[in-house]
Amino acid sequence: MRFAKLTFFMLLAACSSVFAQTQIPSVELKTLDGNAADIRTYLDDAKLTVISFWATWCKPCQAEMDAMADLYPEWREQYGAQIIAITIDTQRQLAKVGPLVETKGWEYIILSDANNLMRNALNFQTIPQTYIVDQQGNVLYAHSGYVPGNEFELEEKLKALNAR
Repeated sequence: MRFAKLTFFMLLAACSSVFAQTQIPSVELKTLDGNAADIRTYLDDAKLTVISFWATWCKPCQAEMDAMADLYPEWREQYGAQIIAITIDTQRQLAKVGPLVETKGWEYIILSDANNLMRNALNFQTIPQTYIVDQQGNVLYAHSGYVPGNEFELEEKLKALNAR
């Protein structure tokens, strides 16, 4: 039993050290206007950045984005956080993004990863995929999927990371 616990904690430490070294890559994304944008240039604008990958056809993504919208003003004020929402909609689907964002009233930075460059670099499959990163682009937290209430877990992470 003692060996099993030791092995578990060693494995956990190894995973944590690998995870702690993950960084948001410098990848050329697009704004909704079609202009080139490197996500890393936005990271200096806030102490912490929530990056959420989503798509117009993903209902859990929209639910997460709606839930975060309700808390976003508080997150900006209390934790110095910003949200960057990155759509993985294809070039063909991008025409739907702007109208959806406007209808929903999301006040986030919206970028497009239609060519999946960032998605491939971060190697995730499921959306919504949400990260909290610092100004240097270090991934401090990652979460896949969404169920109601996850936004409060995200807020707790922001609170704890802001206190560091």
